[in-house]
Amino acid sequence: MKKPYNEVSHVKEKLILQLYVSGMSSKSMQAIKNIKLLCGELLESDFNLEIIDIYKNPELAAKHHIVFSPSLIKHQPLPKKILIGTLSDREMVIKALGITSKE
Repeated sequence: MKKPYNEVSHVKEKLILQLYVSGMSSKSMQAIKNIKLLCGELLESDFNLEIIDIYKNPELAAKHHIVFSPSLIKHQPLPKKILIGTLSDREMVIKALGITSKE
């Protein structure tokens, strides 16, 4: 039986994340809220989140081949993963980022 992630969890290494957003759109704002809430609740300080507006930094978005917004890139720990959307499916995001319960 799965236990809920209601306590501080951990990852093997500090998570290095970049969230690409399209200005202040509602989907972008929802993605920012969701990832900040999830990381703040589960990881405390075991993450580094950079939020990048593709309108202000189109060259960075092009460098990372960002086509959809919002897009979250997990750079570390490997393997690199890209999640697209508002990140509202909490369990899917937790699994994709490799977050595990402290037990």
